[in-house]
Amino acid sequence: MASSDSMTVFDRALVRRRRDRAVSEFTNHSFLFDEIAERLADRLEDVLRPFPMALDVGCHDGAVGRALAGRKGIERLVACDLSPGFARVARGIAADEEFLPFAPGSFDLVVSNLSLHWVNDLPGALVQMRQALKPDGFFCGAMLGGETLFELRRCLYEAELEQAGGVSPRVSPFAEIKDAGGLLQRAGFALPVVDSDTLTVTYSDAFALMRELRGMGETNTVLARRKVPATRGLLFDAARRYAELYAEPDGRIPVTFQILYLAGWSPHESQQQPLKPGSGEIPLGQALKSGRATH
Repeated sequence: MASSDSMTVFDRALVRRRRDRAVSEFTNHSFLFDEIAERLADRLEDVLRPFPMALDVGCHDGAVGRALAGRKGIERLVACDLSPGFARVARGIAADEEFLPFAPGSFDLVVSNLSLHWVNDLPGALVQMRQALKPDGFFCGAMLGGETLFELRRCLYEAELEQAGGVSPRVSPFAEIKDAGGLLQRAGFALPVVDSDTLTVTYSDAFALMRELRGMGETNTVLARRKVPATRGLLFDAARRYAELYAEPDGRIPVTFQILYLAGWSPHESQQQPLKPGSGEIPLGQALKSGRATH
């Protein structure tokens, strides 16, 4: 289902092809997916209940399944990915995050690890994940946030502006943390929570970073991108700028990955509810005057 205000930003067929291309060498480039899967699993330990039926949306090679093995009372984990190649590796099914093929109320838990930042209709995808949950089921996801690759974005922008007199999107846009909570609420999740981490990784140079992104299947799929590859001159200029602006004393370059963590519950009558306006025990004005408030 597509929400009425969704935008088509990404070439989803290209996202699929680039993920498929990444499958054979993915284990050489999967450190970020493995790390965030472990962090998601650790966060789930704070939720004091089991999740017999779980769904991993955008599973890649199954990092979430490995991280959750033997944990949280999971009896069955269904994995799905846009890429048929990754779905085979994870022993799951090929399924589009924007068109999930699961019956309403099928799962106690839905997890998504670094996949949702490639979705055009993110509100619609979140609605479908919420609908796939049983009442009082839990959603926990991680996606790349707006500060991700800001160094590379700046260097490509400046190099292309100087060489071509204009710019096209060379790095995909990412969601901002200020928008994520609203997305969860719009999708109908109860008790939504959003927070973020920033991971800094170093590489020998910008070309090593670009090879890593390609190996992850995370290169640009924005529909508005220039359809011709970047020239060698542009790439070398961007790499030079990256080194000049950001290189550390040992010559290596830092790379920023901002991770947004989203969590929420499928509504259920047993959950905490906000008080209705006017239901406080004393008037707000009196509470403020006395320096206390009763909840």
